[in-house]
Amino acid sequence: MAEVTAALVKEVRERSGAAMGDCRSALIEAGGDIEKSLEIIQKKGLAKAIKKAGAIASEGAIHSYIHAGARIGVLLEVNSETDFVARSADFKQFADEIAMQIAAMNAQYVKREDIDAATIAKQKDIFAGQLKEEGKPEAAWPKIIEGKLNKWMQEACLIEQMSIIQEGKTVEQVRSALVAKLGENIAIRRFVRWELGEGIEKAKKEDYAAEVARLAAGA
Repeated sequence: MAEVTAALVKEVRERSGAAMGDCRSALIEAGGDIEKSLEIIQKKGLAKAIKKAGAIASEGAIHSYIHAGARIGVLLEVNSETDFVARSADFKQFADEIAMQIAAMNAQYVKREDIDAATIAKQKDIFAGQLKEEGKPEAAWPKIIEGKLNKWMQEACLIEQMSIIQEGKTVEQVRSALVAKLGENIAIRRFVRWELGEGIEKAKKEDYAAEVARLAAGA
């Protein structure tokens, strides 16, 4: 049984919105396992954030952010259940923090479920190539590749990144805490990120390579 520390209680509190005493009791019952304690809280009807997770969030806002120097821009859709919450200061602050997160950390996806199978297969091939170059025994590849893939997903998926604003919390933990505070489901639906000049240099190189190939073919 894992020790039920103040840090564990705090995390369960932030993710569920339940009272501190209920969080501690659930953790003790779950033997210190956070996910099991959340299930216990949900079954007992003590959670705010968890109960709201399945609620339809169709309101919200499209939030724009331009980073200092106007070299990076982000367009982000954050949803709420009601327009009233979408107009609140807490909601707007959250949207701004998430947009800054995207600008700074260059997330590629909102969550793991958004990553297509072809991209995952490509990443596995890249990691396999790296292991081959390093001379790692093939028998150890599957476990190592799984670890590398998990780390890559944590960095690529917005909700799994560590918040650049709220130290020690993931973006998902920040979102869950806001759900508990506002009493509504808040969902990050989608985003786009632009960086000035992005893709231009690559296009120039591809054009140059095509021209060289054309000249070589005509020689």
